[in-house]
Amino acid sequence: MLTEVKISNNLYDMKQKIDQIERELNDIVDSPEHLPELIDSSNLLRKNEFLVSTDQKKTELLSVYSAYSKSMELLLTSLFEIQNELKTVLKEQSSLILSSKPKSKPKSKPKSKPKSKPKSKPKSKPRK
Repeated sequence: MLTEVKISNNLYDMKQKIDQIERELNDIVDSPEHLPELIDSSNLLRKNEFLVSTDQKKTELLSVYSAYSKSMELLLTSLFEIQNELKTVLKEQSSLILSSKPKSKPKSKPKSKPKSKPKSKPKSKPRK
């Protein structure tokens, strides 16, 4: 049980980290514009710095997503184990309930009585 709590806390922390990295990546997504007053090599350096920073963020994001998916797999495995344990417990309880009921003798059918004609009702006097 403690493991599941730890996994869910880790998932929450990783999800927060993923959101933070995505926000940071969105902040630096705008590629630097080519400034005509700078020489080409300066513009290339600026572009390279931009690409390096976005690449680092994307690598970090992939790393966190990988850890997140592994934690999700662990959580899912735990859920399947719990499901199987519950099925086993349910089967055991069902068999206990069935075995604890007293076995009743099969009831014989009552002998059929000869059918009699229904008694007729006395006729009532008509109302005035």
